Order: sequence, then structure tokens, then C-alpha cells
Amino acid sequence: MSLSTLDVFSIGIGPSSSHTVGPMRAAKAFVTELARGPGLGEIRRVHVELFGSLAATGRGHGTDRAVVLGLEGDDPETVDTGATEDRFHRLTVRRCVTLLGTHPIEFDPDRDITFRRSVELPGHPNALTFTAHGHDGAVIRSDTYYSIGGGFVSRGPGEDPEDGAPVPHEFSTANELLSICRETGLSISGVMLENELAMRSETQVREGIARVWQAMRQCVIRGCESGEAVLPGRLRVPRRAPALWSTLSERGDRGRHDAGEWVALFALAVNEENAAGAAWSRRRPTVPRASCRPYSITT
Repeated sequence: MSLSTLDVFSIGIGPSSSHTVGPMRAAKAFVTELARGPGLGEIRRVHVELFGSLAATGRGHGTDRAVVLGLEGDDPETVDTGATEDRFHRLTVRRCVTLLGTHPIEFDPDRDITFRRSVELPGHPNALTFTAHGHDGAVIRSDTYYSIGGGFVSRGPGEDPEDGAPVPHEFSTANELLSICRETGLSISGVMLENELAMRSETQVREGIARVWQAMRQCVIRGCESGEAVLPGRLRVPRRAPALWSTLSERGDRGRHDAGEWVALFALAVNEENAAGAAWSRRRPTVPRASCRPYSITT
């Protein structure tokens, strides 16, 4: 098993690893390839096509927003979730994106993102195609990506995102893992640490795990302390974590009989933060409509 723990427990913007995280990574990967050759300076337009499931539920899951932010060079792990909705609205009104944060082009989501709900590509239900056009409208590059779940992105059915570096303890089932533990005398965590060290340094491993834990912790805190009464979306689903947090906190007794309720609270808080996408529901500011050119100068 060569899939890193830091790949399994990856940090990413909500509400969906396949509909939000994967498309954002795919968009960034595409413009990164453009930057390597022929260069972003040659690009005048980028058109995005969403297929199958990404097209059917993409708006509700923020796929269009994720794609736009990915084109600008944002990463799901580090994007400022508190500013994403405002940014997307400004980009929509001004009809402009800045590829990798350096090259502004005109971009109107209503024109340049196409939702092909009735078309499903053979590689995977979650597919998206990026096409870059040059000065004369000719196609410079066109690539298709598949968001296959968990935030992983594939370029085709034959590509295995789990095909990572060789590790000293290969296993594919829990029984094989336990057998390795018996043979080596290592604990499960010991086996996993030795595998991780085949991919990165121990400092990187421990810092990465600490970073994941902090993201989890902050997500729980935000979900419990949220001032929003309902989740974003037309269904107006009420948030439940803040009320449960208040109830359990007032008890003042965190004995063993309460453990299940606290675990349920933490899971609920994270689920609600994930569903909210951490930012998609913020009030849209008023932005004067402007062309792409003055926008690129002022920012």
C-alpha cells in the first residue's frame, strides 16, 4: 500500500472532495501545464466543460467556483475559504480571471463554463475538459481530467493515483497489515511510519499530520461556534451543531456516558462546515461591472 496517510487525510475546501477539491486541482494543473508551454502570455480564452455528475450537481457543490479559483492558481488546502464567495462574485461581475495569478484574461462563467448534464465520458462520471484558445481563437491545448473521489485527479482510466513510491511494507488488506505487525514486531503505527518515511522525511510526516489535526480541530470549533442559523442553499437546512454544543457544554459533565454525544457533535460540526463549503453562503457584495483590463491593473 503506497498511498500516503497525508493523501488519505487531505485538507480541502468543502462541500465535496470529488466536486470541489478535485476540480480545483484539475484547473490548477491545466494552467500549470499551459505555463510550462506554450506560456500563459499566448492564452486569450479558456473554456471549461463539465460532464455527467459534475454537470448535474456542480452548481450546488460549488464546482464552477472551484474551477475558477483553480484557474487563478488556488489550492484546496490553502485557499482562503473566508473570501471565496466574494472573490467568485467579483470575478463573475468583472468577467475576468488571472491565470495562476499572473495573466488576466476575459472569462464569463455563463459563457466559458458549459454544464453538459446529458453527456458522460467513458473514463468516469466526474469529468471536466479544459480548452485554451490563442489570439486567433485557435485551440492551443485541450485536456480532460477525471475527479475520481477523495480529491484525487486522474488523466484517464489507465492512470492510478495510488501508484506511489515503493514502500517497505506492502499490504492491501487489514489481515495483511496485521501479519506484517506479527512478523516485524512493529505496531500498526510503526508499520505506517516506516512506509511514510519511504515517501518523505520524518519531519515532513509529523508536521503534515499536525497540520491535518489542526485543520480538523478548527473545523470542529467553527462548526460548533457558527453564527449562521441555516446551511447555504435553497433548502434552508438548519444547523444543529451550535445548539447541541450549547446543550452539552451546559451540562458540565464530560463523563464516559457523554462520550458518544460528544463524538456525534464533533462529526456533525464537521459535516455542517463541509456542507457549507466554509464560505459559499456569504452575502454577495455590490461590485460595479467592469472589463477585464482595468481589473488586472487595479489588483
